[in-house]
Amino acid sequence: MTEFNINAMVERVTEKIYENDPSLMDRYGEKGRGKCIEDNHHHFKHLETAYELDNEEFFTDYALWLDGILQKFGMTTELLMDNFSIIIDVLKEQGVKDNPRVAVYIDYLNKANNILGEKAAAAHK
Repeated sequence: MTEFNINAMVERVTEKIYENDPSLMDRYGEKGRGKCIEDNHHHFKHLETAYELDNEEFFTDYALWLDGILQKFGMTTELLMDNFSIIIDVLKEQGVKDNPRVAVYIDYLNKANNILGEKAAAAHK
């Protein structure tokens, strides 16, 4: 089984986030990049816990809670959804397909994005 290296994945996720939106460095600097790394470690810890509990709601509840917190700091739901989508991409590209966690993590992330998308759509009505 291929090693599941969370630190390497978090670094890659952060790298992709900043590649997709270079203005983030101008807006938030290194402190913001550090916060992004920290946040992505939290995402993976919650994925791990949800996996261990075999409870997808643990992760989707976390996503909804986090979205509420981030909105208070001026972040959009779409940014969180993009972050989760990038995690999915990184999980797929890291060559950890033979790790049984990967499919479950991707499922949880997709479900969280579906719920967040529904919440955002309802808020824009």
